[in-house]
Amino acid sequence: MNYNIKDNASLGIACKQLLSGEIIIYPTDTLYGLGVDATNTSAIEKLNQLKKRGKPYSIIVDSINMLKKYALYEEVQDEVESIFPGPYTAILRKKNSDLSKLVSLNFNTIGIRIPNTSFILDVVKQINRPIITTSVNLNGEVPIQSSSEIKKYGNGINKFIDNSINTKSNGSTIINFTKNPLQVIRYGDGKFNL
Repeated sequence: MNYNIKDNASLGIACKQLLSGEIIIYPTDTLYGLGVDATNTSAIEKLNQLKKRGKPYSIIVDSINMLKKYALYEEVQDEVESIFPGPYTAILRKKNSDLSKLVSLNFNTIGIRIPNTSFILDVVKQINRPIITTSVNLNGEVPIQSSSEIKKYGNGINKFIDNSINTKSNGSTIINFTKNPLQVIRYGDGKFNL
């Protein structure tokens, strides 16, 4: 099903789907994302099958307060807080938490986003747990970007569409804050000078 994010019922539907272990598609400030509850291992296994991948995932949190539950960032607090919310992914040292082990696999780091997009932040806040964020594509293929393409993708996946989005995004800028000096892994939509 396709839902317009401006429809008041969409928020509740997205929350219910995530809490039921389902995959959703949602807009961010860069690309559309595929998401599941990041604490639900069976939901992430379904996502891995869909994406044909077995790599670590980044998560979306709704605020710096939620970020603190999942990552250590005190040494780079000012830098991290200066990029959020926005088109960035921060790689930080992870804390022990209720996240599924499939999120970070055996790595001691985690990718975290706080996109500048109210719909998905409201969803995360409502369910009070982070969700996976990964582009809408098979592993290694070009991400799907327009709402018309998204509507045709993935039978059986609920899609939350923002009809105003039809961009040529380069994705989020990924910054590894565990390195000294900081390391930009990928330059995307977010401007960042080392």
